[in-house]
Amino acid sequence: MEIKKIEYDLTVCKVPDYKEIDLSKEFFFIGKTDEEISLVCPTSETPQHTSAREDGWKAFRIQGVLDFSLIGILSKISSILAENHIGIFAVSTYNTDYILVKEYDFENALKVLDAEGYKIV
Repeated sequence: MEIKKIEYDLTVCKVPDYKEIDLSKEFFFIGKTDEEISLVCPTSETPQHTSAREDGWKAFRIQGVLDFSLIGILSKISSILAENHIGIFAVSTYNTDYILVKEYDFENALKVLDAEGYKIV
């Protein structure tokens, strides 16, 4: 299975509304519930007004389109990283999963996954 590095430095934040989110940008995730609007975006694109913000994230994605019948892909990766004391923040799209780790753990996460047989691209 291939893992692709995402080159952006990322921020995870909460925003009060959608006004400052530039929906034309190439890379971001929005999650909305009855309690909050969460945003993952390149640090350079973080809205000015956030109610909470954490910088210092990097990400990689599982390459390809994952069929919904596939079981345990995210679980296996998260278990490998947990065994190596690397925390994650995961987001999923219709096609695949993205795993965020703190910037200081990023190279080690890729090294650990490579040692477990994942191809890093």
